Amino acid sequence: MTTVADPAAPVSKPRVRDAEATKARILDAAKKEFAKNGLGGARVDLISEKAKANKRMIYHYFGSKEGLFQTVLENAYVDIRTAEQKLNLDHLEPKQALERLVRFTWDYYLKNPEFITLVNSENLHRAKHLKKSEVVKVYSRKFVSMVESILQRGVAAGVFRAGIDPVQLNITIAAIGYYYLTNRFTGSIVFERDLMSKTAIEDRLAFNIDTIMRLVAC
Repeated sequence: MTTVADPAAPVSKPRVRDAEATKARILDAAKKEFAKNGLGGARVDLISEKAKANKRMIYHYFGSKEGLFQTVLENAYVDIRTAEQKLNLDHLEPKQALERLVRFTWDYYLKNPEFITLVNSENLHRAKHLKKSEVVKVYSRKFVSMVESILQRGVAAGVFRAGIDPVQLNITIAAIGYYYLTNRFTGSIVFERDLMSKTAIEDRLAFNIDTIMRLVAC
């Protein structure tokens, strides 16, 4: 006896694996795990559990724990570099552009603490993962060019002194925020003040801006 399908019955669609969504969940869970425990202390089992993804899929997509870490690290750098490009600093006067960049860097560090801890972890490994990344190099070159453009426009406008290395300036902008935040706990004890209070954070931003603007001024 032949069974005739009921045309009114719902059609059962084959389950399709959403690869991109799975990768996104894995990367999100991995970023938190690596930021908390570093490459050495991070556990793939825990990443798999939090991402609700089969452990085999992690190795399928990223090859290894180190491959996963490299992708997380690349994404972290691409994210900050992309956000910097979206500031559209070329449309601002040089002094306004530089001040906005300093403000952005400080705010980004505050809102994305994982970035700092991931960078710390990679430095412990002597940047062996970044050395393999062409993506980070491309995005970083764009950023250096952007800072160089701001400086050149400032020199042409007579508000910045000539001869400032954009790489050195970027290192200084990063350092005055990075050091403060990575040492916020010890600093709060040593200097006997709450470095993360609202007032302290506002004061630090004002100091950062003043420091950089004095550094580049004629």
